[in-house]
Amino acid sequence: MKALVYHGPGQKSWEEKSKPVLQHPTDAIVKIYKTTICGTDLHILKGDVATVANGRTLGHEGVGIIEEAGSSVSNFKKGDHVLISCITSCGKCVYCRKGMYSHCEDGGWILGNTIDGTQAEYVRIPHADTSLYLVPPGMDEEALVMLSDILPTGFECGVLNGQVQPGDTIAIVGAGPVGLAALLTAQFYSPASIIMIDPDENRLAVAKKFGATHLINNASSNATDSINKLTNGVGVDVAIEAVGIPATFGLCQEIIAPGGRIANVGVHGKSAELHLETLWSKNITITTRLVDTVTTSMLLKTVQSAKLKPEQLITHRFKLSEIMAAYDTFSHAAESKSLKVIMSNE
Repeated sequence: MKALVYHGPGQKSWEEKSKPVLQHPTDAIVKIYKTTICGTDLHILKGDVATVANGRTLGHEGVGIIEEAGSSVSNFKKGDHVLISCITSCGKCVYCRKGMYSHCEDGGWILGNTIDGTQAEYVRIPHADTSLYLVPPGMDEEALVMLSDILPTGFECGVLNGQVQPGDTIAIVGAGPVGLAALLTAQFYSPASIIMIDPDENRLAVAKKFGATHLINNASSNATDSINKLTNGVGVDVAIEAVGIPATFGLCQEIIAPGGRIANVGVHGKSAELHLETLWSKNITITTRLVDTVTTSMLLKTVQSAKLKPEQLITHRFKLSEIMAAYDTFSHAAESKSLKVIMSNE
C-alpha cells in the first residue's frame, strides 16, 4: 500500500509500505476512504513531537470501511463504515474509567504518533470496539472527518475547559481549524461576544461567517489594546489559545479578566512564560488538555441533526495519492486560503 511517511523534521514522502495486519484480537484493519491533515501533523514535521519516530505513517483522522475485524471485536464487522477517533481507548484502564481516554495506558494519542496512522490506504486500529464509531446511513462522510479530532478538540479543550457560559465574553486566539471549531461549538452556550484574533484576514472573514461578533487582526493592530477597548478595560471571561506558540499564550494572559479562564488548546513545542507576577492575584484558572473524545457521540448527533455543520471547514479536496500537494496547500494557508483539506482514497 501507499502511505505518507515521516523521515525526520522537514522530511516526508509518499511511499510504498506493508499493509497493516491484525496484531491483537481487539484490532481492526480499516481501508481509508477519507482523511485529512491536522495542524499537529505540521508540528510533527517541525520536530516538535519527539515521540514520532523516523518511518512513522502520519495522520490520526479519517473515515473508512472495515476490511478485517479481530476475533474479539463485537461492535463492528467487515464492510461497516466507521469514523476513526484520533484517540485510542481500551475502555478498561484507570484513565479510561475516569473518561480520560487521552491517557489510556494502552492507547491515547498513538495514531500517527507511536503507531502508524491514517494518511495511508489502510490503517490498523487497536481496541476497535472503543475507538471507532459507526457512520449512520446517509451521513456526509467528509463532514464526519472533522469529528475525528478538531471538533472534539475545540469543544473539549477550549469550550468545556474554558467553562463558557451564557453571557460570557470570550476570545479565541487563532482562527485556524481548531479555533474555528471552538467558535462553532462555543455557540452552544450563548456567549454574549466571541472575539476572534488572527493575523490572516481570510480566516477572520470565515470566522465572521461562522458567528464571531468581533474580529481583531493582530498583525495590523495591538490585540491587547483592542480587547481593552471592547471590554472597557476589563478583559475577557474566557481566552482560548488555539495556536501553540509562546506569543499567543502570553496574549491570553494579557487579556484575561479577573476570575477568567484561560483554556490552552494549542500544541506547544517550546516553553512559554507564565506571568505570575501579574496573575497571582487575579483568581484566574488555566487549563491544559489533550482531547479525550468523550463528546464525539454527542457531536455526531448535532451533525446528524444539522445543528452543527462541520463541512463548512473544508476548503480543498485531493485524491489520497495527491497528499504531497495537499500538504503544500495546507502548510501555506495564508496563500492558499485553506482550512481543512480532504483526501479521498477512491
